[in-house]
Amino acid sequence: MTTNALPWTPPNTEDIEALPVGKWWDAVSAPTAIADRALELLGPDTGAVVQDDTYGKTYWLIGVDTARSWCIRQVRVLTSLIDEGTLLGIPPASWTTGHGTYWRVPFRIDRCLTDAQQLHEALAQAARDVLGPRPEGRQLCYRCQLPTDEPVQVSVEHSGSVASATVYACPTHARDYPRDAVAQASAQRRALDQGRTR
Repeated sequence: MTTNALPWTPPNTEDIEALPVGKWWDAVSAPTAIADRALELLGPDTGAVVQDDTYGKTYWLIGVDTARSWCIRQVRVLTSLIDEGTLLGIPPASWTTGHGTYWRVPFRIDRCLTDAQQLHEALAQAARDVLGPRPEGRQLCYRCQLPTDEPVQVSVEHSGSVASATVYACPTHARDYPRDAVAQASAQRRALDQGRTR
C-alpha cells in the first residue's frame, strides 16, 4: 500500500466540521459514478475517502500541493489559494454509515492520504470509462447554452437508422437531462466491452 500516515485526526465526534483545505491535506472531489470506478481501480491502495450523498460527491485526501496541475473531466482539486481559502466538511471518524456525509473508506491514522499519482491515474481511467471518449473542443450546453470545456454527451438524436445531432451538457446540467434509451444502451455496451457492467 502506498498511502501515507498523517499526524491529524478528525477533531470532532459529534458532527461534521468544516476544516481548511491546504493545512494538513488537499482534497480531490469526483462525482460518485467516477469515484465508484476509481475505487475499483485503486483497490487497497486508496486512503480514507469521504462520501457526500447529499451532493453526489466523493473526496480523497492527498498531500498538500501534490495535484495543482490536474485536468480530468468532472474532477476538482481543492487546495488553498493565495487569495481565498476552501473548507471541506469532515465527518467524525466513527461515521462510516447512516449519515449523508460519512467515511466511505474508513479513516485510520495509518491510512489517511492517498498517493496523488496513483489517484490521478485511477481517476483519469475512471473518467474515460464512465464518460466515454472526450469530445473535441468546447461544446454548448443544451440547457444553459453556454460553452463548456467539459462537455458531457447526454444524447444522440436519431433519424431512422442514422445518428444525427449529438447533444452535450455542462457537468451541472448533465444529470438533469432526460435519459435517451439509445445513449444509455451505448454506454452499457461500452461498459460491457471494457469488461464490466453498470
